[in-house]
Amino acid sequence: MTTLPAVPAAPGPVNRVVPPNPKQAALVVLGFTALMYLVELVDLILPVSLDRWGIVARSWSGLDGVIWAPLLHDGWTHLFSNTLPVLLFGFLAMAGGLGQWVAVTVTIWLVSGLGVWLTAPSDVITVGASGIAFGWLAFLLVRGIFSRSPKQLAVAFVLFLYWGSTLLGVLPGNPQISWQGHLFGALAGVLTAWLTTRANRGKGKAEPAGTAIPELPA
Repeated sequence: MTTLPAVPAAPGPVNRVVPPNPKQAALVVLGFTALMYLVELVDLILPVSLDRWGIVARSWSGLDGVIWAPLLHDGWTHLFSNTLPVLLFGFLAMAGGLGQWVAVTVTIWLVSGLGVWLTAPSDVITVGASGIAFGWLAFLLVRGIFSRSPKQLAVAFVLFLYWGSTLLGVLPGNPQISWQGHLFGALAGVLTAWLTTRANRGKGKAEPAGTAIPELPA
């Protein structure tokens, strides 16, 4: 039996910068965005404001707002401002596959919301998907540092050039903007970038770099 040169393994999620299934990724982020628009439309039609289901800090009755707040927005202008970040960051964050994206998104969703519930003023209701958008952005900015991937660092550089100034939103400022959601979302994004990089490296070590092909007898 003879062997041929090993077949190189396909690029793994550690170095990938676009989703392995772009069509699926686009449908997922478009579906999520469409859901936000549907919720806002229902909120406009119904006589009772859905925004009251947002996060009310340190109130047990407002704790379930952690689940609903990212789907709710304070009017169309608020929703429009979140649309492009959700579409772009959500799509790029799916480079590790749909399963990883779900885990990353759920973690950011919960950490951002719980951070708001613990630290925001108790006399306001917090709504909006910007906490998740900040989490995805932070995830995309730092994953290349943890993975030492030149491709991911290049993407992070481009994103930082255009969106870097928005990171100031993690600091206290405009009382109408939830810096708490931005801050805890960004922290969750950094955490998930570190965790997913470790997981991806573990998978890479477990997989062989190539396959030897046996020569069949004539």
